[in-house]
Amino acid sequence: MKQPFSRRDFLNLIGAAGGSAAVYQSSIALGLIPAAGALSLTRLEPLHKTPRRVLILGAGISGLVCAYELERAGYECVVLEASHRIGGRNMTVRHGDTIDELGHAQTCHFDRHPNLYFNAGPARIPAHHKLLVHYCKTFQIPLEVFVNEDRNAWVQDSNAFGGKPVRIREYITDARGFIAEMLSKAVNRDEFDAPFSDLDKEKLLEFLHAFGDLNENNLYRGSIRAGYKTGGMVAHGTLKGTLDFSEILKSDFWRFRMHWAEQEDQAAPLMQAVGGMDNIVKGFTDRIRSPIITSAQVRGVTLQNNQVQVIYQHKGKLHSLNGDYCLNSIPKHLLTGIPNNFPNDYIEALGAVPRGKLFKIAFQMKQRFWEDDAIYGGISWTNQPIEQIWYPSHGIHSTKGIMLGAYTFDKKHGEYFERLTPAQRLEEAIRQAEHIHPDYRGYIESGVSVPWGRMNHLMGCNALWTDELRARYFNRLQQPEGRHYLIGDQVSYHAGWEEGAMSSAHFALADLNQRVQAELRGDAIP
Repeated sequence: MKQPFSRRDFLNLIGAAGGSAAVYQSSIALGLIPAAGALSLTRLEPLHKTPRRVLILGAGISGLVCAYELERAGYECVVLEASHRIGGRNMTVRHGDTIDELGHAQTCHFDRHPNLYFNAGPARIPAHHKLLVHYCKTFQIPLEVFVNEDRNAWVQDSNAFGGKPVRIREYITDARGFIAEMLSKAVNRDEFDAPFSDLDKEKLLEFLHAFGDLNENNLYRGSIRAGYKTGGMVAHGTLKGTLDFSEILKSDFWRFRMHWAEQEDQAAPLMQAVGGMDNIVKGFTDRIRSPIITSAQVRGVTLQNNQVQVIYQHKGKLHSLNGDYCLNSIPKHLLTGIPNNFPNDYIEALGAVPRGKLFKIAFQMKQRFWEDDAIYGGISWTNQPIEQIWYPSHGIHSTKGIMLGAYTFDKKHGEYFERLTPAQRLEEAIRQAEHIHPDYRGYIESGVSVPWGRMNHLMGCNALWTDELRARYFNRLQQPEGRHYLIGDQVSYHAGWEEGAMSSAHFALADLNQRVQAELRGDAIP
């Protein structure tokens, strides 16, 4: 006896054919996805005249959030930052800026112009990142749309189409058309005669027809979604011929890049801070009165009965600070090398989770040649080590622009570029990009590279949590050790995102607030 065809089966089918967006929309229609959560801000109760000092280690996003919120509640804060600059991995590179890479310091030679900048760290703001959007709104930081997907951009794979790039709109249109045709044939062979709840065969066929733009015979013969071959304005439009489905399957683009802009954190609308993402950092620093001491390297963290002592080096001298609490965003793999008196299991947890090796290159182009090809923002993809090319969403129709010439997620690709000199990296990125844009080299005026695995005081980027590591260590690190709190995106479920850093900060602040209020009431505090 056949098993009933369930709603879960239907969603699995749609996911295989259409990616996460199709599943998401279908799930909403079926009432299977709850509404998005509300903004969760920690409301710190004011101290009034009761003094409390908090030491904040690291002036990245999580540290700045803590300093801003604690100040407003009457806490005394001191922020120590090892780098010469504030912002952590929120880093926008402009003319004259230094790339503080271990052994390979670089100076940016972009022209001095408001449109010519490079967001080396976070570059996108998803609309559902409510804490980040809240602070941008509160600080009146102007935001603009970030184009994450441009169907006129390219996908290039050495294993398909003879290594030549094809338009993303053609690839996606044809891939989904062929899949929809195959599914429609399966439905018509009565393979789905088992009970299908309220979603019957006729409606499923209508869905597939619309999804794949099938013809009246439920066959895929091309679609206007891929663009016209000729005509379409003052003459009848002629459809492009379809790509070879076997070539589509040879390319790895369908595995996840095809659905990239349908993921929760990549789906439109996305935004960016006008003029550079470090304007978010400036929004905090303009409002924080507490001292933020840069070039202050922490040399020791000692937990005491009712305080935390921090030793730091600044201008060649050692200094000591004591605080009632410590909020620490130092990357945990570096924290294990700083003298401390943490328990052994805490130290083990700090050193257990590896770090990502994300890598970026940016080029100043003397001409926005991609706009001549009808590309305005978005990403071109390749299976070469550079992985991605980004086209700027801002400065449209300006003379010059900054292109992201490489953005590697694969750790082995990041390590590959790390081993090269800055000049070798640029040359290799140019060589690979020429498979997409043959005239690429001729437009380049200058370039810089940022290998996060070699950046001083960071030596890595996002924490690479696995399910096994989370089960074993996450709760241990998220909870305070005495009066010491670990903060940052490294102790969140959104590693690598500013929203994760902000959420971690508010998680720690909520616990700290409860403890301080209990102290003020005279309750015993562990």
